[in-house]
Amino acid sequence: MGELVECRSDSEYAERPLALVWQGERLEIVEILASWRAPVGKGFRMVTQNSQTFELLYFQPEDTWSVHPV
Repeated sequence: MGELVECRSDSEYAERPLALVWQGERLEIVEILASWRAPVGKGFRMVTQNSQTFELLYFQPEDTWSVHPV
């Protein structure tokens, strides 16, 4: 956990992820395939500029992100 995620936050934090850092490289998010709410936070499945698919999980109580390639 603790990976860097940049997100858009209007009325609440983590409304829409914009970019993430994966293995030292900043990757812009070009498409969000799915988003959901979980008891501990939010989840997103998205595609980055280099066509990789990732699942992002934001844990609100800890204010941390988890990033997993799919």
